[in-house]
Amino acid sequence: MSSEHAVNTDTGAGPDKVRLGPVNALYPSLTTLVGAVVDGRPNFLAVAHVGIMNHGTPQYVSVGLNKAHHTPRGITAHGEFSICLPGRDLVEKTDYAGLVSGRRTDKSRLFDVFFGDLAHAPLIRECPVCMECRLARVLDFETHDVFVGEIVQTHADRDVLDAGGAIDVRAVDPLLFDMASRTYWALGEPAGKCWSAGKAMKERLEP
Repeated sequence: MSSEHAVNTDTGAGPDKVRLGPVNALYPSLTTLVGAVVDGRPNFLAVAHVGIMNHGTPQYVSVGLNKAHHTPRGITAHGEFSICLPGRDLVEKTDYAGLVSGRRTDKSRLFDVFFGDLAHAPLIRECPVCMECRLARVLDFETHDVFVGEIVQTHADRDVLDAGGAIDVRAVDPLLFDMASRTYWALGEPAGKCWSAGKAMKERLEP
């Protein structure tokens, strides 16, 4: 094993913990297709470095993009972008969109593109969920920029909505990206209900 990938097993936290160095262990993360209009043409980039900034109104989301990519030019120029959620059936096209550059390839031909409320946030009809975002701010890092956008409108296929009109993640069947295994994953069975799974413990420990 090379020194670059050597593992330090002396953790100080017991024999079951291994030091991996500064490894980002937050994967798997949601795979998205980020869209922007660049040089007058819709362009899409496969992005798994996305974040939820808050829960409320307005709602903000973030995407981290390498400065060398083509898509940031369009986001900066127009102050608008989209985040589309591909399902498992789009794994081939999604991966392809991350392999080729919009500088040389017209990736808009991959999809049925439409527009909603924003003129420069191209959306993908084949994606079960799409969000239009207005650029709120940019965080400038050495190698990449983090674009924070305000969600202006969300579009969803009728067949991925539950009886109450909320998005059913199981029906979306989203792609999950894992850096360690270099693999796309899908959802398994639900593990528990949020704000419910821990209620019995709360009652036992905090009567």
